[in-house]
Amino acid sequence: MVTQDLPAAGVETTSRRRLTAEIWIVLGLSLGQSAVYAVVSLIARLTRPERLSEQTATLNASRSVREYLDLTYQLLSIGFALVPVALALYLLSGPGRSALKRIGFDLAQPGRDLLFGAGLSAVIGLPGLGIYFLGHALDMNVSIQASTLGAYWWTVPVLVLSALQNAVVEEVIVVGFLMTRLKQLGWELPAIIATSAVLRGSYHLYQGYGMAIGNMLMGVVFGYFYHRTRRVMPLVVAHSILDIVSFVGYDLFADELGLP
Repeated sequence: MVTQDLPAAGVETTSRRRLTAEIWIVLGLSLGQSAVYAVVSLIARLTRPERLSEQTATLNASRSVREYLDLTYQLLSIGFALVPVALALYLLSGPGRSALKRIGFDLAQPGRDLLFGAGLSAVIGLPGLGIYFLGHALDMNVSIQASTLGAYWWTVPVLVLSALQNAVVEEVIVVGFLMTRLKQLGWELPAIIATSAVLRGSYHLYQGYGMAIGNMLMGVVFGYFYHRTRRVMPLVVAHSILDIVSFVGYDLFADELGLP
């Protein structure tokens, strides 16, 4: 009986090690790396003479004063940011198993996904604004400048693409991939959701710890929703709406509203 059990135990150990390695590799190439930089960025900000609320973080920065070179840089950045998503989906796939269907990142329920996504964006968006302004007043956040792109014909389309990229990267990796792998490793649901939420908050630390806390709360809502529905697409829709409104709205109305 001992000799029969050994191969199974060995296979299980190898599988757990592989799953753990996959998590570290995907995160190291994407949002885990961003989290490390965000921690260093926050430390740098807190050690500056200016108060945190007197500092500014730019989300979509111009990369060149030359219009079409800037456009090229923007598109390359968006494209390469999606490579870890492709890796995560590849790792989740298998013979006769679609990663897209496995995490609900498909068009099987377009109407339902749009409805839930719009609802989630409203639930998250309004309190999120309150957290931002409260955190800024309490010196917990920096001022967020959504864009410094020039006024070109491609500015709004690029901002929309940037919003879509953020949504896909974060929801597929932090929710779909990470939660699936942690469940396979035998983690309990509260620990899975908490880990996903903490990771989401950590790579927003460059905006201040107030915004990190706000994003952690968003992560709890999104994680629980995914647990109940097994679909990432509504989360991608919700995240896209939030970022498009923020990015494009800022670009169109920053001057009128007196924003930085």
